[in-house]
Amino acid sequence: MTEKKIPFADFAIIGGSGTLSSNFPNNLQEKNFGVEILEENLFFETPYGKSPAFKIFSYAGKKIFTCKMHGWRSGVTRADASRQIFWIFREAGVKKILSEGGVGTINHLLNPRDLMIPDDYLDLSVRKDVMLDGRYLLVMRDALCPNLREKLLIAAKKNYGGRIFEHGIYAVTDGRHFESPAEISMLKGHADIVGQSLAPEVYLAREIGACYANLSFVVNYGEGIKNWSQDVMKEIFFNDAEIIGKILLEVIKNTDAEKISCHCHEFRKETLLKEVYNEESEKG
Repeated sequence: MTEKKIPFADFAIIGGSGTLSSNFPNNLQEKNFGVEILEENLFFETPYGKSPAFKIFSYAGKKIFTCKMHGWRSGVTRADASRQIFWIFREAGVKKILSEGGVGTINHLLNPRDLMIPDDYLDLSVRKDVMLDGRYLLVMRDALCPNLREKLLIAAKKNYGGRIFEHGIYAVTDGRHFESPAEISMLKGHADIVGQSLAPEVYLAREIGACYANLSFVVNYGEGIKNWSQDVMKEIFFNDAEIIGKILLEVIKNTDAEKISCHCHEFRKETLLKEVYNEESEKG
């Protein structure tokens, strides 16, 4: 375990349940996929506590930061875990962020093993006031970068033979429990999938001025839609994890970190409450 200065990286992948079982990206290095692990077991001190373990690796001539399961771990609130990783991304100069994770269905037309690239969200969590310093007004139009989403769709079609949905609304709830049948029923008609990780990540990405997109893998039916089996969920996690990693790397290979082909950067505005935040900073 080492503590050191945060290195520079243009890209970041926030690992979720979709890649967890495959030991991403080490598994792809072992299979000569073009991945080179540069450093791992990296821990950093942040204003929100010590970070989770990070890896930094290269692929297609690009340097990428990654951590497991959104930084969640015992004894650390999910809000602080999110702040830790995005503070590090900001210090590293990360410009493009991809996240992935398993989700449940709300839309009865979806089935386990379907892929969705959400284009909007509903935040029903209690983690809404999670920020780094509050210096910006965040406009959440096109919160999930259209350019990265398009590249995710192309990469998914190339690497995955199942059904892929390029639009959908992700409802964010608090974990770690699953939602009740009544909660799923309430969300019908308002969202397509449900999970626990898109927020506050989507806010923090906008706050640091980075593009952000998500790849969601349906692993279970929402309660009240159909009965689901944990064995099927386990099978999906273990059998399909490598595919998720390959899709994410395909996007990074075909993305120029410096080229601006979206409007994400325009939706971070200077706050009109500068004096308030300046006074709070001085007190801190």
